[in-house]
Amino acid sequence: MSQGVLTAQVDYLTLEAQIGGYEAAAQRADQIEKVYASCANLIGAKPHQVAQVENATAAWNQAFHSLRLSEGDQIITSEADYGANFIAYLQAARFNGVETVIVPSDDTGAVDVNALENLIDERTKLISITHAPTNGGLVNPAEEIGEVARSAAIPYLLDACQTVGQLPLDVERIGCDFLSATGRKYLRGPRGTGFLYASDEILERVEPAFLDHHGANWTAVDAYEVRPDARRFENWEFNYGALVGLGVAADEALAIGLDRIEQRVNDLAEGLRSRLRALDLEVYDLGQRRCGLVTTSVPGVEAVEVKRRLAEDHINISTSSPASTLIDASRRGLPTLLRLSVHYYNTEAELDRVADRLAAHYDLS
Repeated sequence: MSQGVLTAQVDYLTLEAQIGGYEAAAQRADQIEKVYASCANLIGAKPHQVAQVENATAAWNQAFHSLRLSEGDQIITSEADYGANFIAYLQAARFNGVETVIVPSDDTGAVDVNALENLIDERTKLISITHAPTNGGLVNPAEEIGEVARSAAIPYLLDACQTVGQLPLDVERIGCDFLSATGRKYLRGPRGTGFLYASDEILERVEPAFLDHHGANWTAVDAYEVRPDARRFENWEFNYGALVGLGVAADEALAIGLDRIEQRVNDLAEGLRSRLRALDLEVYDLGQRRCGLVTTSVPGVEAVEVKRRLAEDHINISTSSPASTLIDASRRGLPTLLRLSVHYYNTEAELDRVADRLAAHYDLS
C-alpha cells in the first residue's frame, strides 16, 4: 500500500474510535460514495454498476451464483482458470448437473477464440474466463472473447483479480456482463477489499443468491424488492476504513495512468524474464500479451525453499502450486512455481539483485 492509502484508513479508523461507527459513516458519506465512482472510472463503468465487497472471490461468487444454473446447462472456461472458480463449477456439477467445458489454448497459450466460438451451443449459459492466471504472465484476449459472448447472447464473467490496477480495462470494450476484482494486488489497496462490476443488461436479468436488507427492500410480510443497481450484491456491513483506502488506491492508479503503469510493469517484467533466462532458468509465462507476473523454478530445489532463502535477503516473492491452476499445470507438467510479481515502483537494480542472489545461492551462471 502507498502512504496515501494507509493514511486514509488510519484517519477513518481514528474518527470511528472518536465518534462511533455510524457517526463516522454519516460524516464521511461523501468520501464513501466517491469510492464507487473511483472504481467505476478504473474500468470504464458507471458508479451504479459497481458493488463493493470484501474480496475478489466474494465478487466472483456473487456473480456466478446469481445465474441459477441447472441440469444440462454448460459453462465454458479456460485451461488456466483459477482454482477457486473451478471449485464452484464442480459444485454446480455435483448439486445441479451443470457441465464444464474447457476451451483449448492457441499456440501462444491464450484462449483459442475460434475454438471457443465452435464450442457454444444451446446449452451454453456462461463463459467464465480468468483474464490473467495466477501461475504466470499470460493475458487472455478479453475483448475478443467478449465479441463471441455478445454475438451468442451468453453471459460473460471475467475474473480480473490480477489485472485491475496494472492494465487499462474498459468493460464496454471488453463486453463482459460481470467483472470481479480485488483491492490488494496490483491496485495496491487494502486487504479485505474488492468490487464487482455488473452491466445494466445483466442487472435486468439476475438477482443475487444471497440477499440482505441492504441488497433488497422488505416491502411486506411476504414480499421484497431488489435494489435496481449493482449494490444488490453487497452486504449491509462494511469495513469503511478499508473501503476509503480502496478509493484512494483507485484514484492514485488513475492519476498515474493505466497505460503508463502497464508499460512500466511490462518493461520490468520482460527485463526480469531476460535475467532469469540468462541464468538458464525456465520462464513459464505464456501468451503473446503478458503482464507483470513472472514465473520460474530452480531445478532440484523446492519453490518454498527458494522463497524462504530470498526472504532472508529481503526479497519478497510468492509461489504458485499446481492446485491453483490444475488443468493448465497438469497439461504442462508444472511444478510449484516461483512467482515474482513486479510493479511500477520496482527498479532495474532490484531486478539485478534478484538475479544475483539466485545465482549466488544456487550456483547459477
